Amino acid sequence: MAKQGILAGPRIKRLRRDHGHTQQAMAEMLGISDSYLALIEGNRRPLTAGLILKLAELFDFDIRSLSQEEPGGGSAAMRRRLSDPLFADLSIDRAELEAWIDNAPGGIEAFARLFDRWREGGGAGMAGEGPNPVMAARREIERWRNHFADLDAQAEELADELRIGAGDLYGAIAERLRVKHQLTIRILPFDVMPDRLRRLDLPARQLQLSELLDPAARTFQAAFQLAQIEARAGIDALVAGAAFGDRPAERLYRRHVTSYFAAALMMPYGRFLRACETTGYDIQLLQRRFGAGFEQVAHRLTTLQRVGARGLPFFMLRIDRAGQLSKGYAGASGSALIDAVHRCPLWAIHQAFDQPGRLIRQLAELEDGSRWFTVARSVRHHGGAAGVPAAEHVVALGLAADHAAALAIARGIDLGGQADPIGLGCTHCQRADCVQRAAPPLGRALTINERERGLAPFSFVGD
Repeated sequence: MAKQGILAGPRIKRLRRDHGHTQQAMAEMLGISDSYLALIEGNRRPLTAGLILKLAELFDFDIRSLSQEEPGGGSAAMRRRLSDPLFADLSIDRAELEAWIDNAPGGIEAFARLFDRWREGGGAGMAGEGPNPVMAARREIERWRNHFADLDAQAEELADELRIGAGDLYGAIAERLRVKHQLTIRILPFDVMPDRLRRLDLPARQLQLSELLDPAARTFQAAFQLAQIEARAGIDALVAGAAFGDRPAERLYRRHVTSYFAAALMMPYGRFLRACETTGYDIQLLQRRFGAGFEQVAHRLTTLQRVGARGLPFFMLRIDRAGQLSKGYAGASGSALIDAVHRCPLWAIHQAFDQPGRLIRQLAELEDGSRWFTVARSVRHHGGAAGVPAAEHVVALGLAADHAAALAIARGIDLGGQADPIGLGCTHCQRADCVQRAAPPLGRALTINERERGLAPFSFVGD
């Protein structure tokens, strides 16, 4: 991480203010110009390794705290929360929000945690309910914006090493597990391992994989096992830093960062980003080039946030036919669509269930005027054998429309033209003329006229 530099502007600004220094005084102490320090504090320049060591020497603090994300996930995550209609009358502008983050980081974090738990219908410490391990793990992933630079660097180095020995990544991983860790991979029939996709049998020194796994999933599971062994120190550090008070949340988070390393091994950062840029982020080409599945590529696209080598700011989500979210990563997109409790029925991603394998494109506009280009496709997991139902989901990718011109899949779409109006779910949508509405918005009084009936199923005060 030190080679790349760390963006830690708010942390440096708070450190300076806590010690009562002006920008000019602190810049002199560090041997840099005050204008350069201003760029660092504004997150427009990273901290170099030399500056980090100088700061630690002058101010005696734990340099590991610099890698932590801003309270509440930072200004982008906070803007998504404040876009909720509950706050529509407050008109909190960007400057006011930045001042809040700078001056009351603890208050920001407390607000973010309380809001997230309220948004999901309750969590730890609310209404007498127990902890929600899934939400706790997701909050920690969001804090890092689903980008773990140290794991990426280690996976890239290992991928280069494996690539020297063999062009077949699965074969290279299998050989490394066998030679270096005395583990062999065995593919077992479904009737031998009917309820597992992967099992580590330590007495037999075997990694046992189900025959239900397709080639991309098989490579991923082998990479996951290698990550558990060779990336353990980095993974342990991330888990310890999260300081979960809940064992299930800790294990969910550990599984996520281990999977992150496995995906980074299959799709090494530098090579993957170059392939994205030269193909116009063509997902199908990326799948073939890296031997990965659609969902694996979609997830990887949300992680491309290396300082000095950033990809496009994608978000990704996965839903079932009921619209329930089982995966959601905002990445660097800042999109409120990830935080929505329900999915809008006018969002075209739902259509992908009835058009298997087809990429469904849409240019959509939210109530706040933000415009998003999204692409979705149905995926099926680990089915096909007799008596084994395949899990069915839709995986959707999206990014701000003003970034979408770089995408091969967006060719032929007028990104500045008419966009489909969608919302963040009926209870959080204020559009009065929506004929698809299933419920009135929260906090708005219904108006019922017995003498007439409009096209929309509900009318409410102020529409």
